[in-house]
Amino acid sequence: MQNYTSLVNRQHPLDATYIPCDLVVCEFPFCAERHEEKRLLCETAAEAAGRLLEYGKSFGHLLYGVSGYRSFERQNQIYQQRLQESPAEEVNQYVARPGTSEHQTGLALDISSPGMDYELEEEFGETPEGKWLAVYAPMFGFILRYPRGKEKITGYAYEPWHIRYVGKSLSLYLALTGLTLEEYYDI
Repeated sequence: MQNYTSLVNRQHPLDATYIPCDLVVCEFPFCAERHEEKRLLCETAAEAAGRLLEYGKSFGHLLYGVSGYRSFERQNQIYQQRLQESPAEEVNQYVARPGTSEHQTGLALDISSPGMDYELEEEFGETPEGKWLAVYAPMFGFILRYPRGKEKITGYAYEPWHIRYVGKSLSLYLALTGLTLEEYYDI
């Protein structure tokens, strides 16, 4: 049984060997082929994300999964590649070191839309889809994990595309209080 509320960050890493036991292929619209690792999520998170994206359609919002589960090895590849392209200070604002990425839990999902050409950019937060996601994600058990104005607390830049499944009770509590997962654990 997965602990949906666990805190994963630089101070609370996962073991390199950690792989969630209940990963399933996401059946909702996704910018990845069925066989790709990033199309996986833990079963409960995948089901909730499917309901969330389907509900978005009733508002006229087409949302797509871009990246779900990432193994320790895949996160290391991404991190090392980005270090070759940009200074470490910049990379560390957006890319987690291997073992510190929520994607390894199978509970994190990056979302985008056709209007953003399926890219993961801060501007997504200002689109109708991004604004809708920020409001409705908690109703399905997700939080916007790296909100604007909380960068010093989370350790990451604002990412309006990155949602994390924590269960409906906690997601609604965090949405109502404006707390991040780090702040919740500090209480």
